[in-house]
Amino acid sequence: MTSADVLVDGYDRIREAVHGATRKLGEDELVLRVDPQANSIAWLIWHLTRVQDDHLAGAAGTEQVWFTQGWRDRFDLPFDDLDIGYGHSSEQVAQVRAEAELLLGYHDSVHERTVSYVAGLSDADLDEVIDADWTPPVTRGVRLVSVLADGLQHAGQAAFIRGIAERR
Repeated sequence: MTSADVLVDGYDRIREAVHGATRKLGEDELVLRVDPQANSIAWLIWHLTRVQDDHLAGAAGTEQVWFTQGWRDRFDLPFDDLDIGYGHSSEQVAQVRAEAELLLGYHDSVHERTVSYVAGLSDADLDEVIDADWTPPVTRGVRLVSVLADGLQHAGQAAFIRGIAERR
């Protein structure tokens, strides 16, 4: 197994967790917040997908599928075009309302682009510095693992909220 294979497996696990947390839920469950300051499943899935889309496009030097495949228009959110949800207020979290099919469609599009890109990377590609503004500078591999870890955490949070929604 190559390093790229390990990364693809990790991103496949995010996709599985996203589908498990989201599929067949109605809007009431998707926007459930366990307290007024908590994130909803809809926000978590949108956010983790936006981060993956943004960061992978940056690492690959490509455009985000948010723009190229029209997801920005389909979601029609009242945020800046490049907003990925980082630092959102409780009010902004509440503005992310979407059906499961929309969330999963966007995530699947980003996942497809991600695994297509990651599968072709060599170990040398992973060692390349892609962001020298940090100390230490960020390599492509570190960026990909960071996005992977963040995505798994948020997908797990969404699964937890789904469990609460199913018990209500």
